Amino acid sequence: MIVTRFAPSPTGYLHLGHAHSALVGWHSARAESGRFLLRIEDIDPTRCRPEFEAAILEDLAWLGLDWDGPVRRQSEHLADYAGALDRLRAMGLIYPCFCSRKDIAAAVTAPHGPEGPVYPGTCRNQPPDWVHARQERGDPYALRLDVAKARAISGALAFTDEREGVVEARPETLGDVVLARRDAPASYHLCVTLDDHLQEVTLVTRGVDLFHATHVHRLLQAILGLNVPTYAHHLLLTNAAGERLSKRDGAMGLRALRQAGRSAAEVRALAGFPT
Repeated sequence: MIVTRFAPSPTGYLHLGHAHSALVGWHSARAESGRFLLRIEDIDPTRCRPEFEAAILEDLAWLGLDWDGPVRRQSEHLADYAGALDRLRAMGLIYPCFCSRKDIAAAVTAPHGPEGPVYPGTCRNQPPDWVHARQERGDPYALRLDVAKARAISGALAFTDEREGVVEARPETLGDVVLARRDAPASYHLCVTLDDHLQEVTLVTRGVDLFHATHVHRLLQAILGLNVPTYAHHLLLTNAAGERLSKRDGAMGLRALRQAGRSAAEVRALAGFPT
């Protein structure tokens, strides 16, 4: 049975791009008598707000979308992510990194990948005494995945995308990604991969902007022994300037469109689903 999901973050109101993504997953599931799940990715306590979650539920219902089973909130499952981090730590696949984003951007040795500067591995092989001293001093740090070590365990990997076919996974193009920070107990990469496994998602429908992240997710699936879904990376809706929609595009927000008198059917059509 096909199982899809929509997984917004409650950091703002939904816009047409979100509606398009939700409708892609919903139609994919309903066309096959499958299940459509709703997940709230509220792992970041500094940006997520309950009023935005309430608005998400209200806007989806107004659009005519229903979902199966209870809503999964990441903030209620921190033990799941901590357990995965413990497993990776026991395998020697994560390490503390004390570099800031500014440090990485300024590093002469930092290569560029599909999403910008790639972490050059500054803290990857620092001696334990140095790491311990920094931690004891209270210096902020993130936990990064040692991609080279993980790749040595996983070997060659691939995933299936409905647009691209079978794709060779190349997680090294994103470097040693962050899996947790001091202000966030787990990163998007770890949470979404584990959640999709635990919720038995069989088809991940999301924007093409996350295509490169899927390479990392495939590696995490391999080393943690998780299920491997099929992916459908859809094209993004854009504004009049040809830029992808974001939460800053208030005029394209679902609530703004409702307040302007648009019907749910009209908004579904604007989001690419006229029927």
